[in-house]
Amino acid sequence: MPEGPEIRRAADKLEKAIKGKTLTDVWFAFPQLKTYESSLIGERVEAIETRGKAILTHFSNGLILYSHNQLYGVWRVIKSGTEPQSNRVLRVKLAAEDKTLLLYSASDIELLTQDTLAAHPFLLRVGPDVLDMTLTVEEVKARLLSPRFRRRQFSGLLLDQAFLAGLGNYLRVEILWHAGLAPQHKAQDLDEAQLDKLAEALLAIPRLSYQTRGVAKENKHHGALFSFKVFHRAGKPCERCGGIIEKTSLSSRPFYWCPGCQT
Repeated sequence: MPEGPEIRRAADKLEKAIKGKTLTDVWFAFPQLKTYESSLIGERVEAIETRGKAILTHFSNGLILYSHNQLYGVWRVIKSGTEPQSNRVLRVKLAAEDKTLLLYSASDIELLTQDTLAAHPFLLRVGPDVLDMTLTVEEVKARLLSPRFRRRQFSGLLLDQAFLAGLGNYLRVEILWHAGLAPQHKAQDLDEAQLDKLAEALLAIPRLSYQTRGVAKENKHHGALFSFKVFHRAGKPCERCGGIIEKTSLSSRPFYWCPGCQT
């Protein structure tokens, strides 16, 4: 599943293609959304926002399209008037005069108002977004030490969207390596310096990934400019201590770490 940085870059691409433009055609696959098609034609897309792994498309009439790609959903930008060949199932079409946005394969799609957005169960459940530039290291540290999260092992905590939205498996792996911590640790057991280092990494690593990935030629995993230190590097030497990187499974996900320096 794509993680927060990949979702935000996808939203950036969508926003660049259609923000501020008048919709000339709108189509939804789901019957419960059909009644909204005519009311959105002639409106504009004002912003495309992310909250963790959810995408929120804001329209000029106050409606908001909520979509979560989950495992298989994908957005595409095409030239209006063209019909791309795809084996995927089309779910949403938002067309302007020159560009069209297509959402394939996603099943978690709703149209919301500001009131229903505020009460949406997924959005109520997720924590602060790591790509929200107003979120500070001090706030993350306080969240780590809160009664709700201080006793949780990092192996599971760093996958929990209720803790911080937008984190996922490769970010979990890289954050713990940068902090020099083994996955079985809990915030309540760390000293002040370790807490500071972890809180900083929880923001710095996702933000670096967002800022740099996809700029150069992509590799088979996530991108070229964000350099993995341990993820998918089992059997290779750790650049920090020279130890050999190992792989196991934690929380049903592959986990990579250096036993030499993640203590």
